[in-house]
Amino acid sequence: MSGLATLDSIRARFPALEREHACVPVAYFDGPGGTQVPGSVADAVSSYLLRHNANTHWGFPTSAETDRIVASGRDAAADLLGGDDREIVFGPNMTTLTFQLARALGRQFAPGTEIVVTQLDHRANVDPWVDMANMWNFELRTVPFRPSDGTLDWDVFESVVGERTGLIAIGGASNALGTVNDIHRAASLAKRAGSLLFVDAVHSVPHLPTDVTALGCDALACSPYKFYGPHAGVLWVRRSLLESLHVSKLLPASDDAPERLETGTLSHEAIAGLTAAIDFLAGLDDGPGDRRARILRVMAALHDRGDSLVQRLWNGLAAVEGVRTFGPAPGAAERTPTVSFIVDGVSSGEVSRRLADEFGVFCSYGDFYATDVAVRLGVEDEGLVRAGCACYTTETEIDRLVRGVEQIAAAR
Repeated sequence: MSGLATLDSIRARFPALEREHACVPVAYFDGPGGTQVPGSVADAVSSYLLRHNANTHWGFPTSAETDRIVASGRDAAADLLGGDDREIVFGPNMTTLTFQLARALGRQFAPGTEIVVTQLDHRANVDPWVDMANMWNFELRTVPFRPSDGTLDWDVFESVVGERTGLIAIGGASNALGTVNDIHRAASLAKRAGSLLFVDAVHSVPHLPTDVTALGCDALACSPYKFYGPHAGVLWVRRSLLESLHVSKLLPASDDAPERLETGTLSHEAIAGLTAAIDFLAGLDDGPGDRRARILRVMAALHDRGDSLVQRLWNGLAAVEGVRTFGPAPGAAERTPTVSFIVDGVSSGEVSRRLADEFGVFCSYGDFYATDVAVRLGVEDEGLVRAGCACYTTETEIDRLVRGVEQIAAAR
């Protein structure tokens, strides 16, 4: 019978889970900032560097092998996102790719164009557009979010999108609060205004099935190191838009899609690791169908499991006296299995350090580059503690995290 691999079999593929700290196996809740990687991903990166390392488009075997590895990476990313392989652009990270796209789009928008961003987003989906607006004197419109539940204010959203809107930039999900945004609704607004829609899917791709066509976006970016891969950036751009962009490029560099938006030599080893990460996800389902079909089933199953984990995590933390949780309550709105919280009277940095040193629980803290979120919540000085569940997270680890927070809060 087909289905999602067991949790034990998933965990067995991650060498990092063998690490101990504070005399216990480490419980990694830092996935929103970067997940651990399966051994197969590290093997793919190592194998490329040791056995296939070369530059592209030359006549000897390792160069031809590198060409195939890059092509395979585009195929794999297209299967993950639902696009075409000629729409997949690689780069060092999502931020660099977004700045590159913003510079290209800025040359094409008419004077007086308005750009819409949100307060719920990571700065990588704000500052490239701010920079573009400043460079070409465009108008910037910002959509606030509701601190009470961590969701966007859609009344304001609808009011700021109009006939002068050239681009709407929105996150698929908030990396700070776990809020899943209604991209279909944003796409409807964009279509009505004749605007482009850019989606920062760095936090949503690791937790949700992704289909760029169904979403109705024009471009979407993600980061493999958030879904069990190496550090790199992936940008999907609708083919007709990609071919029309006025890009910054070297004269000899290819002007064909998708290479025309890629600058310099790519990290071929990271692309090999990306393919291995996507194959890892697809391999968690042993049912019928091609890689795309298996990925969709796996991501749906992991999302369902994540709902159960985040319910346990949220309820456990919310029951601790002196702890405040932020974002949408599980069940009230769709969300990822990521919860941010604070312990009254204890700095978030201290909570993070004590969880690690005393309980072997690794949680990140700060504003996570979602600076507007921290400001609106009034925690810009101390930041938040963030706990994110991944495919290898167990209920026992969640209970250990909650016990640790209970003890830290009780000792205030």
